[in-house]
Amino acid sequence: MGETTLVAAALGLLEGLTEFIPVSSTGHVLLAGHFLGFESNGKAFEVLIQLGAIVAIVGVYARRLISVFAAAPHDPESRRFIWSVLIAFLPAVVVGVAAHDFIKTVMFESPLLIAVMLVLGGVVLIWVDRLVLAPRHDDAMRLPLGMALKIGLFQVLAMVPGVSRSGATIVGALALGASKRAAAEFSFFLSMPTMAGAFAFDLYKNRDVLDSAALGEIAVGFVMAFVAAVFVVRGLLTYVSRHGYAVFGWWRIILGTVVLVALALGY
Repeated sequence: MGETTLVAAALGLLEGLTEFIPVSSTGHVLLAGHFLGFESNGKAFEVLIQLGAIVAIVGVYARRLISVFAAAPHDPESRRFIWSVLIAFLPAVVVGVAAHDFIKTVMFESPLLIAVMLVLGGVVLIWVDRLVLAPRHDDAMRLPLGMALKIGLFQVLAMVPGVSRSGATIVGALALGASKRAAAEFSFFLSMPTMAGAFAFDLYKNRDVLDSAALGEIAVGFVMAFVAAVFVVRGLLTYVSRHGYAVFGWWRIILGTVVLVALALGY
């Protein structure tokens, strides 16, 4: 196994471990790639390996998703849940398509921006976690449609690498009245169309620059992301229900600070 393949495997593992926790998987992968000297054409690797995490979350929730879609033709609650996810997904579609090139060519190329966003996002996450909130919604599948749209607007903030898609949606859901478990679970559901859409669009945009070597690296990253994500998804809901999100906020602050120091020293 070559050095590049080992790095691709490590980055895939990192993607799977961080995709569904509010620490910014893209930020982690981009920073790790920066310091390891890993480059991918059009930054496609960093986006396309997310397919592994998509498959993992679909697999974990397969039984529930099948029951929801099977019941949708005759069950208003199932249809409303599907609509809530699609409505929350809509803002990311609009902004993602409009700003794709700027995000990939400017924001993805700035380790400094990522590090600053990690620190700021960590502060926000700790602050929200310490607020004494009275949750009004305990079921991620029964969130009001208007609330779902607002959560989707929060998700748009994650177009900036280092913000964290799950972090933005979880903070938004908590602030809007969801319980900690419901906020995490709705973030899981919303990740499916969001990440699938990002994967498909990025694959289309980079179809001319992906050679066999790049596809091989992506395949390795995909497998590692899938395996790691399955374990994270299965344990995260129980953890946050008991302990909240503060530990992830502190991790973001520590990592972001270390990266800022490393950049200042010229690394």
